Amino acid sequence: MGTWIKIIEENKIPKMGSRKVIIGEEEIALFKTRDGSVFAINNICPHKEGKLSEGLVHENTVTCPLHNWDIDLASGEALGNDSGCTNVYESKIEDDYLYLNL
Repeated sequence: MGTWIKIIEENKIPKMGSRKVIIGEEEIALFKTRDGSVFAINNICPHKEGKLSEGLVHENTVTCPLHNWDIDLASGEALGNDSGCTNVYESKIEDDYLYLNL
């Protein structure tokens, strides 16, 4: 069982964009999609360790800036012919703040 940690005001994450946070030794990328959904995943691409927070958000995926791998924001899985996975973190919005279950 994890612990819910208050991270950031939800409005500080831009639509179709990201923010990076560091908690302990974990680097976590926070994404907001066009519909306002928020996702939290490990900031490291499973392919060549590109920084996913620097990638392009489209629909519910992010494209790694190094080699164009598409990563599903909900599952952390690489899409298409690529294979690999990065950690995802359970999140919730309460009183306009994003919380992560770590």
